[in-house]
Amino acid sequence: MTTLAHYLKEHAADSAISDVITTITDVGKTISQLLRKGALADILGEAGNQNVQGEDQKKLDVLANDLLLEALAQNAHCAGVASEELDDATPANADGSLLVLFDPLDGSSNIDINMAVGTIFSILLYQRQGQTSENSDFLQAGNKQLAAGYLLYGTSTVLALTIADNVVMFSLDPDTGDYVLIEDNVQIDADTSEYAINSSNYRYWRAPMQQYIDELIAGEDGVRGRDFNTRWVAAMVGDVHRILCRGGLFTYPFDTKYAHKAGKLRLMYEANPMSLLIERAGGGATDATNRILDITPTDIHQRVPVVLGSKNEVDYIKDLHVNHADK
Repeated sequence: MTTLAHYLKEHAADSAISDVITTITDVGKTISQLLRKGALADILGEAGNQNVQGEDQKKLDVLANDLLLEALAQNAHCAGVASEELDDATPANADGSLLVLFDPLDGSSNIDINMAVGTIFSILLYQRQGQTSENSDFLQAGNKQLAAGYLLYGTSTVLALTIADNVVMFSLDPDTGDYVLIEDNVQIDADTSEYAINSSNYRYWRAPMQQYIDELIAGEDGVRGRDFNTRWVAAMVGDVHRILCRGGLFTYPFDTKYAHKAGKLRLMYEANPMSLLIERAGGGATDATNRILDITPTDIHQRVPVVLGSKNEVDYIKDLHVNHADK
């Protein structure tokens, strides 16, 4: 039986990365326990305020954010922490060598209905050791990530992690409190007949994305010549987990619903860490035309369209967009 502690000792590039991941996953145990208690822990319902994204916060949004922020700020290796829930990054230990970004509770609208939610995290190198970290220090392309992963709080608590060239999964053993390795080389099939998208926004999509979904709906009677199934968890962490387990496509594409938002998902807190996991598992991740991990961020709360999952479908969508642009 391989535990997370043993795996990190064997595979982490240095002890700093190992220690920060341990801090995050230890907080994950607490969040998992709170979710199991649900209403008994008074974590359901609204917190009564909005985050920097203008979204109503759930009680556990705020609690999970505070737990992670406090724990990471006390980690000697962490020079700064950026949360999806806060306007600005929080300086931590100036002598630390790492920066951490996180979405404390992705899919928090699922909390009150007892469906899957998760914590997403990304770790970057801090390049100005000895000085106080600032927002600009976090503005690194996703291909600079040293590690990334998520904790999925579902029927069991699962950690998906990449710190080298592959993706591994651990399951939290509730009896021992250990994260136990359950998959040591996650791979995504290049082909799939399963996709996840919020179809209610169809009228706001660009023509290539409308064409793509029309083709999938046409099934075996259309140009694709086979039927496709729709699956939608309403939490990116749940949809990505399904893809890592059995393949598929997830997309939250560009739309015109809100003029000031190029996409719904955040580059630094969601798109980058998930794209790193997907690519290292053999899949693809783009904004429909460009590789997400090559995007140079301009703001820590930057949003981007996302298309990720089984590589052949990601490439197919890219071709539709390129061909439409050429016309």
